[in-house]
Amino acid sequence: MSPQPQNSSTDAPGVKNSLRDSAPLLDAYLSYFEAVHLPFTIPGHKQKASRLDAGLGAVVDSDTPLYGGLDEIKLTHGTLKSAEKLAAQLWGADYARFSTGGSTHANQAIILALGKPGDRVAVSRTAHRSVLSALVLADLEPIWMTPEIDSATGIPIGISVDELSRALNEKPIAVLLTEPGYLGTLSDLPALIKAAHAVDVPVICDAAWGGHFGFSDALPEHCLQMGADALITSVHKALPGYSASALLLAQGRLLNLARIEQSFETTHTTSPAGAPLASIDGARALLQTRGAELLGELVTNINDFKARVQSNFEQPIFLSISDFAPGRFDPSKIVLRANQLGASGVAIENELIAAGVRVEMADSDTVVFLATLADNSADFDQLAEILIPILQKLATTPRPSATSLSWSVVPTVGTTMRSAYFADTEMVAAKDAAGRISADLIAPYPPGVAVVAPGEILTPAILEGLATTKAAGVRIAYASDSSLASYRVVK
Repeated sequence: MSPQPQNSSTDAPGVKNSLRDSAPLLDAYLSYFEAVHLPFTIPGHKQKASRLDAGLGAVVDSDTPLYGGLDEIKLTHGTLKSAEKLAAQLWGADYARFSTGGSTHANQAIILALGKPGDRVAVSRTAHRSVLSALVLADLEPIWMTPEIDSATGIPIGISVDELSRALNEKPIAVLLTEPGYLGTLSDLPALIKAAHAVDVPVICDAAWGGHFGFSDALPEHCLQMGADALITSVHKALPGYSASALLLAQGRLLNLARIEQSFETTHTTSPAGAPLASIDGARALLQTRGAELLGELVTNINDFKARVQSNFEQPIFLSISDFAPGRFDPSKIVLRANQLGASGVAIENELIAAGVRVEMADSDTVVFLATLADNSADFDQLAEILIPILQKLATTPRPSATSLSWSVVPTVGTTMRSAYFADTEMVAAKDAAGRISADLIAPYPPGVAVVAPGEILTPAILEGLATTKAAGVRIAYASDSSLASYRVVK
């Protein structure tokens, strides 16, 4: 008998009715492990690697693929298409695809479907690395849009209509936005979408951190509800999906859905794992049946947590919906403003790690805690009990808000990203890098937003800012030399 996933056929204690009756992929995954199989096909572990090693078996024996697992190898039952149709209906889209390659794959698929080499697209500078790599693959040129910065908090609050209008004057074939941003802020999306649609330009939103939007009055609408043409979201971030599970949704008025399908299949694995697909279907069913209830509870728990921690300090230490225009901030986002305590966000993170708490992101001024539907009030109580004494211990004199390097860079382009990506390169010492054209994308991670992209000039300000960011304890990602002692540049 194949191993049966924990809580597969019965509900876990305290959990309401099973979702499997309304989630065809989830049901197919669970049904597979409730039956007896003698597989002579991939995957090679055949759900019995525990015969070879208990540790290896613990990792792989609950794995089954889409082909020959959730459906027959010939996809006889159309299980995936049935589940994707349900997602399209729930989000109000013409088209939906489930990805096991994260929002990275979904971003690349839709960008490859937009135009032809040399076309231009308007792109928010806060875009994820996957968007930039997709532009290289598709040979599209970015028209960068710089976000507005909130003077009080130092964080980006989205793309202004004026900034979009400037970009639209350069005749892009599409607008690519990152909504919500990493810190939970949103642009005035209805106004941006209206402006783009006035000239028949589609709007595509990388909503990797906004999969929970649109299903509760306590949260902003999702971008398709506001009129956008495509939404990409990571089901494993704000929703309880398997790692690297993602969802691509699109409308067909301004986008070519057949070409998106072609691009999606071109860039996706031909051997998708069943668990991520089943989890997307299950998360969709959860939102459809209990989303309003669970999201309302989450926001209430977060508000109570913030109030409890805040009561110990005079200065406001969390970002709040009251800091921004209505509908322009995700109330489920927990962003601690370490500068208001005069503390280092990295030092706070280190103390939390020592206490067994992992956070999503920390830099000098900010600590981001990711809260989801899986957290309950007891989890927030425990976090508060650990966090409060740490903050009291590290608090000193508040300092002014500073804008992170990731949000403040205005790039200087030396050549196209694609040209730099394929150019002959060399490594030069940091002291000799100023004025050279970067061959790398370099980003503090998290959030993974590029400070410099291939083809852009390494200015003294960028070099100094990266060195300062690294010295503060922030990880520098994607650079050929992560120590920043040297840089890879175009010859």
